[in-house]
Amino acid sequence: MTAGQGKLSTFDLTNLVVGSIIGADIYIATAIGSRLIGPASLLVWIAAGAVALTIALSFAYCVMLLPKVGGPYAYVGVAAGPFAGFMAGWALLLAEWFSLSVFPVAFAQYFTALVPGVDQLGQVGLKALFIGIVVAINIIGIKTAGRANDVLTIIKLSPLVLIILGGIVYAALQPAAAASNFVPFLTGGPAEVGQALVLIFWAFAGFELSTLPADMAERPERSIPKAIGIGMLIVTAFYLLTNLAVVASLDQPTLVASSSPLMDAAAVMFSSLGGAASLVVVFIGAAALLSILGADESGMLGTSRLAYAMSLDGHLPHALARQHPRFKTPYLSILALGVTAFIASVAGGIPALINSAVLLLGLVYLATCISAMVLLRRDPERSAALRGKRIVPAAGAVLSALLIALISTDVLLIGLALLAVGIPVYTLLSPKKELTEMKEIFLSREERGRWAHHQSERFLALPLHRIETYLNRRKNI
Repeated sequence: MTAGQGKLSTFDLTNLVVGSIIGADIYIATAIGSRLIGPASLLVWIAAGAVALTIALSFAYCVMLLPKVGGPYAYVGVAAGPFAGFMAGWALLLAEWFSLSVFPVAFAQYFTALVPGVDQLGQVGLKALFIGIVVAINIIGIKTAGRANDVLTIIKLSPLVLIILGGIVYAALQPAAAASNFVPFLTGGPAEVGQALVLIFWAFAGFELSTLPADMAERPERSIPKAIGIGMLIVTAFYLLTNLAVVASLDQPTLVASSSPLMDAAAVMFSSLGGAASLVVVFIGAAALLSILGADESGMLGTSRLAYAMSLDGHLPHALARQHPRFKTPYLSILALGVTAFIASVAGGIPALINSAVLLLGLVYLATCISAMVLLRRDPERSAALRGKRIVPAAGAVLSALLIALISTDVLLIGLALLAVGIPVYTLLSPKKELTEMKEIFLSREERGRWAHHQSERFLALPLHRIETYLNRRKNI
């Protein structure tokens, strides 16, 4: 059941969770932990999934207690006041900005793997071209981009399924070679394990986008936590199998040196196909480029709308709320994000950018988990039906604090300095009155409903939706 037909079922919500998380991150984060601690990183993918699940459930509690608002900006604002709410929104804005800066770097890496010989200046040009395309799409035609993403989703994700199947076949045909790639199993110490957890956790970020208002879900007190649990298990399994296939097919020196591990793994898995193997590698590389482009486009959409909403509330310069006269999009917000993200992508590498994003996300998650505990105590009647309401938010707060503690000192100081910039921004720009309720991230309940419908048909669940609809019709004949 879709948003246009009624309330979202558990199936819809589960697919929403999966679709919100799985995307280009897997192309970037795959094997990133292996470079630090070897095959033992597979265990870290499981641990990161468990951490994300715990924090995501805390978000779900906030959704059910504040059914008509969404996002940390609102949850923290209601629980702790306007200033705390603003700082949560500011931190989320910075975190998303750092994430936007990762994708141009990844795009240049995969492009260079497809077209060798691109020098450093050429890579800067690729990043600029990438950002230019993303900015143009967001300014000119969001609806058109959404339709394109509907078509490209399967195309983007099918290579990952191909990698998993190829890894299974390779391990079956070359068991000795595959087994040798798991030795030694652990190549780093506790510090490297902690760093691997931070970098891998970034691939699970996005679950906060799936926390729709409870009044859009069937039996939200049961369906939302259930959907998050099932969805996170699917995501973790998908991530784990992809990385397992890559580790099994590549020896550790090759894996450590690779900037495009999925392409390198495909070259090994499908080497028996002869000349056709190169076509598979090109297909996977092209899919990676499309996926990275689509991820940054959708990320720019959500981040620019957050900046727009905060501007309308008087917490950012009003110019950021200015709409394009023809396309009715917040073009100055989009341009500002694009230009600054390009600068960050040139100045920083993927690990530093991801660490910065996770630091700020960790602060947002910590504030949200604490807010969940406050909101649960304020509304004992509504929270009575929620399971784990005492344990889950507390555990989420502890795990969020752990993520923050694992960040290196230099990144921590830079992140806190950027966060501190929000204090004078709030002081100078904030209205001298209580904040109005947060305008929903996509500005209207109707728009979020359309987005939910779009997300519910993402990933590989679209054919399942069609089968389910067909069977239901057959029953009624």
